[in-house]
Amino acid sequence: METRKRTILKAVLWNALGLISMAGVGLAMTGSAALGGALALANTAVGFVAYVVYERCWARISWGRSRRGEGASHG
Repeated sequence: METRKRTILKAVLWNALGLISMAGVGLAMTGSAALGGALALANTAVGFVAYVVYERCWARISWGRSRRGEGASHG
């Protein structure tokens, strides 16, 4: 299981990449840096929360993980 700090850092970095790309898409689609940026910020906020919840849920699921000393899991 990974730590909450690791999950949060992964979410921050992933969403920073998303913010940059969404701002570019928003600018291209609207022609407005302000509107594109606002859309990117809204998307990033929603995506951040969704990613943290998603990762924390998966952190509680043991399916598909290999146990120490057993090698890689197949399936």
